[in-house]
This record gives sequence, C-alpha cells and structure tokens, in this order.
Amino acid sequence: MINRMRRTIAAGATVLAASSFLAACGGDGDDDKAGGSGGGDCNTSNDVKLQLQWLPQAQFAGYFAAVDQGFFEDEGLNVEIIPSGGDIVPQDALAAGDADYAIAWVPKVLGSIEQGVDLTNIAQIFQRSGTLQVSMADSGIDSVADFEGKKIGSWGFGNEWEIFAAMAAEGLDAESVEIVTQDFNMNAFLQGDIDAAQAMTYNEYAQLLETPNPDTGELYQPDDFNVISYQDTKGAMLQDAIWADTACLKDPAFVDRTVKFLKAVVKGWAYARDNVQKAADITVAAGSSWGPSHELWMANETNKLIWPADNGIGVIDQAAWDQTVEGAMAAVNEQGQHLITKKPPATAYDNTYIEKAIDELGDEVDTKGADYKPMDVELTEGGN
Repeated sequence: MINRMRRTIAAGATVLAASSFLAACGGDGDDDKAGGSGGGDCNTSNDVKLQLQWLPQAQFAGYFAAVDQGFFEDEGLNVEIIPSGGDIVPQDALAAGDADYAIAWVPKVLGSIEQGVDLTNIAQIFQRSGTLQVSMADSGIDSVADFEGKKIGSWGFGNEWEIFAAMAAEGLDAESVEIVTQDFNMNAFLQGDIDAAQAMTYNEYAQLLETPNPDTGELYQPDDFNVISYQDTKGAMLQDAIWADTACLKDPAFVDRTVKFLKAVVKGWAYARDNVQKAADITVAAGSSWGPSHELWMANETNKLIWPADNGIGVIDQAAWDQTVEGAMAAVNEQGQHLITKKPPATAYDNTYIEKAIDELGDEVDTKGADYKPMDVELTEGGN
C-alpha cells in the first residue's frame, strides 16, 4: 500500500542519549567539518549545511521552498539540505560539525544535552505537537487513561516519550501497558496486533485514510477511529526545531549568518503556507516518493503545526517549553529509564536570532499568519 521504508517520525530514527544506547552519527567520512563543538572552528562562510531529520517530504517544505524560490540565495547563502534516512542522528551530526544547523525534536535533543552535547534551539518551527495515538472506534480507548492493560504501539527511537509523559500525567505506571514496537506504517494496527498505534497527523494518519476498509470496500473514514492528540494532553512536547552549536553562537560572524539563514527560512515557510500545492510539488521534485494527494495532505497538516504563530514563526513559547521540559522529566519508560533528570541549561533555547530575523523582515513577510486557514485535502487510495 505504502512504501514501508518511508518513516516520518519528525525526527527520523533518532536514538536518545537518555535511552540505553546512542545511534552513531552518520557522515561521509570527509575531514572537512562544517564547524561546531566537535568539528573545530565554526563555519561562518555562506556555504551552509542543514541536516534534516528524515528524507525529503513536505514536513520540511519550508526549507525546500527557500531553496526553490531563491530565498537563501537572496541572503547570499548557498544551502545544502542533507536528508537523513535514519542513519544520521541530527543533533549528533550537528555536534560533530557535519552540519551548521539541524532539525530535531526538542525532547530528543534535551536527552543529548543532558549527556553533554551543547546545542541551542534557535527557532521553534513547529508550535504544536503532531503526534497521535489511533485506535479503532469500538476499542474503548478514548483517552490516555484507557491505555492501561492495552497494547500501545510506538516507533521507539525517542518517539515514545510523549506517550510516557502523558501516562505519567494520568498517574499510569509505564509497566501498566504493553509497549509494542511498530513499524513506520499502520499495517500492524490494521491487522489487529496493536490496540492503539502511534501516528503523525501529517503522515501515518493519512496512511489509514488512504487504505480501503475491507468491510466496506471504501476508504477508511475518520469515524472509523478514535484519535487521541497528544497536543491535548499534558504529554505534548515541542517537535521540529532548528538547532545550532551553542559555542558557535558566540561568534558574531556566525550569528550574522544565522540571522540571514533564518530570514530565508521564515520566507520559505510563509511561502509554503500561502502556496500549499506548490510547496507539495517542490518537495516531490526534491525527492519525496509520496503520492501527490499524500504529499499535499502532509504540506497542509504541517502548516497546521506552525500557523498561526502568535509570537511569530519560530519564537519559542515559554509555556510550551516548560511543559516539554516538565513532561520530559516526568516520563519514565517501561525499563524505568528517564528521558532527563534535571532541567536543561538556559542556553538550550534562545529567541534572540529568530526575533532579529523577524524584525529585519518587517512588513515584507507575514510572520504570524493570524488569518491562516487550512485547506481541505481529499486523499486517494495509496495517496496517489
């Protein structure tokens, strides 16, 4: 039905330092590092490497749009977007100096920071969590409180922490559920092997709605499922953010280049908001292998996680940050492991750079999207 290797976990196959192991950082073995805490002097040139969390798709539409529309070029930058097929942990690549900036979920990087990696969130692009737990409509699983005694699907690799944070908020012990490792598709769920499957609004949930219901011969409908949004729970955590090496942010030349980079990124995401179909087409051209209706769905749903941005796109909301940290500290997995055990340092995020970028753009770009309204997307079988 769907290419099983297309994993849209918003942070790729990132393995947390807080787990029992860390995935090795991928790379091409080149000795010329982009800069950072693991790569010597920071790169302040106009040649920039941006490390994605995963393969090209509309989850990253704003970055590809910034390339396609010449927004990076307008700032004098030559930006190389580096995909991850799961073999590269974004924050590890950044810390090693293999990239200048990286896209990664906040809780995953918090785990790395606690292990000694010194990174700073310079732009919180996703303002809301896109993670869901989906069960069949007749399952009786309508809330996190109903997880007890059930088989709860998760991709693992750090994507389970919202589940455990939400359970902790409900007073549920991690051992009260059976966590079942699911693939990055919905096959096990549809086969009945999982009571409630993990899904992203922009990907796996769409996969369900692109699949024929064997009982009706028609595509599954939203009414066929119960959908629990972690955004509506105390387990909600901030996801796609742009990270930079903290030490490099002490270099005025690096900061100047960073602001230019963020200005182009803001313009790219504003373009993706105002030109959803074109944004989807751009990511298909950039290498996404999703079908056109699936890619359009993804572009539309991704926009919902960004807009409206009350304080401006990328500006970190203190309350959302605090909830993410609190959830990360409360979360305990089935092995009794904690994601983090203490609050991160003040350097873990800084709005200075994104606010300067927004200020310099002025009226050139609508950076808040107060009037944003999502479009209606009709999915077709297989997303084609």
